[in-house]
Amino acid sequence: MSYIVAYDLGTGGLKAALYSDQGKYLDSLFAEYPTLSARETWAEQRPDSWWAAFCATTRELIEKHGLNPGDIAVVSFSGQMMACLPVDRGGKALRDCLIWADRRSTAQSERLLERIDEQRYYRLTGNKVYPTYSLPKFMWLKEKEPEIYGKTYKFLQPKDYIVLRLTGTFATDYSDASGTAALDMSSREWSEEVLELAGIDIQKFPEIRSSTDRAGTVSRAAAEQCALASGTPVVLGAGDGPCGNLGAGVYEEGKAYIYLGTSSWISLASRKMVTDPQMTLFNICSVDSGMTYVYGTMQMGGGSFQWLKETICAAEKQLSQLTGTSPYTYMTQEAENSPPGAKNLVFLPYLRGERSPRWNPKARGAFIGLSASHTRCDIIRSVLEGITYNLKIIRDAIASQGAGVQQMRAIGGGAESRLWRQIFADVFQESIHVPALREGANTLGSAIVGGVGAGVFESLRVIEQLNPVSLVQEPSADPQSRRSYQELFELFNSCYEALAPIFDRM
Repeated sequence: MSYIVAYDLGTGGLKAALYSDQGKYLDSLFAEYPTLSARETWAEQRPDSWWAAFCATTRELIEKHGLNPGDIAVVSFSGQMMACLPVDRGGKALRDCLIWADRRSTAQSERLLERIDEQRYYRLTGNKVYPTYSLPKFMWLKEKEPEIYGKTYKFLQPKDYIVLRLTGTFATDYSDASGTAALDMSSREWSEEVLELAGIDIQKFPEIRSSTDRAGTVSRAAAEQCALASGTPVVLGAGDGPCGNLGAGVYEEGKAYIYLGTSSWISLASRKMVTDPQMTLFNICSVDSGMTYVYGTMQMGGGSFQWLKETICAAEKQLSQLTGTSPYTYMTQEAENSPPGAKNLVFLPYLRGERSPRWNPKARGAFIGLSASHTRCDIIRSVLEGITYNLKIIRDAIASQGAGVQQMRAIGGGAESRLWRQIFADVFQESIHVPALREGANTLGSAIVGGVGAGVFESLRVIEQLNPVSLVQEPSADPQSRRSYQELFELFNSCYEALAPIFDRM
């Protein structure tokens, strides 16, 4: 047997997952690394922390399973996107990486909007001008740290840095390139027009390759540090979102999925960009570069439920420690004691501002309609419903542009909850298809991309066998529940519109 090691370089840490050459998941290890926040809107990570996590998890996987490093057929990557990491010609990181959550480049975003019509930029790149993207961060670096900008040979994304450390290759894939918001989505090349207006040298951008491309092989020096065999093939991989699409089985036109993690999103596979006049949606190249993944991403989806756990659900956490059952299981059990609509309690899930659908970094969370008659059960349910209402706006934006969704799937930790699946089916008024593997889609997608690149798998279609649909949640037949959700969805939007001026003042 040979093996695939698939890595997911996330925000909170790195996961190394071991798969057989048949695509069977065997094991995974996780290593944390910190995010540095010197100021409220700053978010940086040290590239050496990524490399240390990569080496530690790789070595431990090999030792734990008694593997011969030579039996590892390929390593491949999924990674957090929209970052800014400048490296010199020798591949040395010139500073800590500005990750996707960094929002310091607001002034640069505004300056770019003065130079280009926002709708034209959106049609060119498939994305808005917004501080979370890489391009405004590049502009910030040039303005605030010109010496580092001058020494920059290439700007890389996190997974590309690990590939560089392993192989010496400076490259990125189409998905990460599109996540910079500097790629012309039609030509699949760096946009000379956009970069000229932004004042960023196009020569500082790496070569773009397919996600399944072999970037090279593990060098002898890298092998000594990470315990892989020198000469092991390294496949470039893709951004975490596109890898998640593939792992969820969403790679053919018309398939879509809801991801219920810390941040949450809806994504549709399409043969062309899908844009809406309000610019709610954004577009990223798929893992095979021929398709486009259309996204609407909210900042704090499952993260809002996590916040609830940490703030008012101490009892559930304590019970979890005693029983070994997830505190979220107890929380959703309590939410089931509240009726659909949570007795007209509305929750706005904007605890870290918002990307899609509001694109408002000043937005804040709120409970509206809270009264003495409400219970903990109502509060918990209202949080689940508020997240769902917000994702419905994204679902509606996709439908409004004529992009048909033939099947909606759900993955991520939240997809384990029967109650939450039912809320989605009732609010969306459509069937929710749940694949067998609900967590780990990023590493599964990465493993498939690596397997195709190394010739282990014939094509990306192997996902149909590796992660089939295991259950389908149908909408409730109760007409009262449907009416209640329709009315509260409208109220949810009205609450935000009424509070938006207050958020500005705050």
